[in-house]
Amino acid sequence: MATLLTPEDLDTALGTLIGWARADKRDAICKTFKFADFNQAFGFMTLVAAKAEAMNHHPEWFNVYARVDVTLATHDAGGVTELDIELAGFMDEASAV
Repeated sequence: MATLLTPEDLDTALGTLIGWARADKRDAICKTFKFADFNQAFGFMTLVAAKAEAMNHHPEWFNVYARVDVTLATHDAGGVTELDIELAGFMDEASAV
C-alpha cells in the first residue's frame, strides 16, 4: 500500500505541479483542465485512462464539454500519496499534447 504524504511533503509536491490544489473538505488534490473542445477533452481522458490503468490508480473525474474536473486521492491509504503526484504530473504533461 502507498504511504500518505506528510503535509510538508504534499506542499513540496504541489509546488512541482501546475495548478493543482488541496481539495476542500477531504485529503485529496484537485484541478480543472480546460480544452478547446470536447474532442480534446476526451483525447486527454483517453491518454490518462491508459496511464491510470497501467498504474492501477484511477482518478475521480467529471467532464462537461471541454472541461475536465479531476480529484486525486489514494483511497486505500486514506489521502494523497506519491501515486497521486505521479498521476497529476502525467495529467499536466498530457494536457499539453
